[in-house]
Amino acid sequence: MTNDSKSSAVRGLDRINLRLPGETFEAIDAARGDRPGAVSRNTWITEAIEEKLAREASQGAAPPRTGPADARRRHA
Repeated sequence: MTNDSKSSAVRGLDRINLRLPGETFEAIDAARGDRPGAVSRNTWITEAIEEKLAREASQGAAPPRTGPADARRRHA
């Protein structure tokens, strides 16, 4: 492992590995299929995280998000 992979610093756009059960991927794919146009899994998961963070921020449970609001769209 390199020092970069052990760093807790977050870059403007970073990559992670996410392990989810197959059933979760099936549910995500079904939800993606219900939307018009082509929505990638990555975009769908990013949007879901953004929605969760916004909900928690509005309830006072999470600190406000920093950075540009549409940074997630750069990779879509």
